[in-house]
Amino acid sequence: MRAVQYDRFGSTPSIVELPEPVAPDDGVVVRVAATGVCRSDWHAWRGHDDSVRLPHVPGHEFSGVVTAVGAAVTGSAVGDRVTAPFVFACGTCDQCRDGATQVCTRQQQPGFTLQGSYAESVVVPHADVNLVALPDAVGFAEAAGLGCRFGTAYHALHARGRLAEGEWVVVYGCGGVGLSTVLVAVAAGARVVAVDVSTVALDRAAAMGATTLVMDDEVPAAVHRLTDGGAHVSVDAYGSRATSVAAVASLRPRGRHVQVGLLLDDEATPAIPMGRVIADELELLGSHGIAVGEYAAMLHDVVAGRLRPAESIGATIGFDDLPGALEAMDQPASGSGMTVAVF
Repeated sequence: MRAVQYDRFGSTPSIVELPEPVAPDDGVVVRVAATGVCRSDWHAWRGHDDSVRLPHVPGHEFSGVVTAVGAAVTGSAVGDRVTAPFVFACGTCDQCRDGATQVCTRQQQPGFTLQGSYAESVVVPHADVNLVALPDAVGFAEAAGLGCRFGTAYHALHARGRLAEGEWVVVYGCGGVGLSTVLVAVAAGARVVAVDVSTVALDRAAAMGATTLVMDDEVPAAVHRLTDGGAHVSVDAYGSRATSVAAVASLRPRGRHVQVGLLLDDEATPAIPMGRVIADELELLGSHGIAVGEYAAMLHDVVAGRLRPAESIGATIGFDDLPGALEAMDQPASGSGMTVAVF
C-alpha cells in the first residue's frame, strides 16, 4: 500500500510503499477513503509528541471501508462504511466501563502511538469498541473530521461545557476545531462570539452565525459588553497563553471554560487568575476528543441536517498532496477551515 512517511522529525515526508496491514484478532483493516490534515499531525511531525516512534505514518482522523476483519470481531463485516474516534480505547479499563472511552487509560492513537491514516489502509484495534458505522447519508469527506475536530467540538460543548439553548458561547480560534465549535454551538441554539486574528476565519464564522471580534487585549471586555455580563461558556480552540487567559476572562460568574487547544512548550503554563476562579465560581474543564458513545446522537443530527460538518471543510486535496499539506502547516493557518484528503 502507499503511505506518507517521515524518518526524521521535521524532514520532508515522502510517499512510500509499505506492506498491507493484517487485521489483529480483535481488530479490522480499513481502506481509507478520506483523512483530515490536522494541526496535531503537524505537532507529531515536528517532534512535539514523545509517543511517536520513527519512521512514522501520520494521520488520525479518517473514514473508509472495512477490508479485513479479525477472528474475534463480531460487530463489523467487510464492506462496512466506518469511521472511528482518534482515541482507540481498550474497552475494559475503569474509564471505558464508565463510557469515557476518550480518556481510556490504555488508549492507543493512530498517527501517534500507531501508524496513521495518511495511508491507503489503517488498522483499528478493539474494533467492537472503537469502530463506528457510517450512515449512507454521511459522506466520507465530512466523516473524516468527526473523530477529531468536529467530534472534539461536539464533546467539548455538550459533554464538558453542558451548553444550553440561549446561552452565550465565546470561541477563541477559528481553525478547523473552532469553526466546528461555532457550527455545533449554533445548532444547539446558542449565541456565539468568535475571536481570531484572521479576517478570513472570522468571515467564515460570521457566515455560520457568529458575531466576530478581532483578537486583541480588549476582547474580553468587548465580550462582556456583547453578552451583557460575559459568556456562559468559553472555548479555547487555539491553544496559547493569550487565548486561554482571554477565554477565562470572558466568562460571567459561574461560567464554564473548556480548554481544547493544546498548550505546548513555552505556552504550557498560562497565568489563570485563580482568585477570580474562586470568587466567581468558574469551572475550568479539559476536553479530549469524543467518546464512542456520543457518535449516535451526533450522527443522528448530521443525517437530520441539524449539524453540517461539511461546512467546516476549507479545502479538499488528493493523496499525493498530503506531504505538502503537512509541511504547509509551518506557516500560520489560513483560517479557511479544515483540509481533507480524499483518496
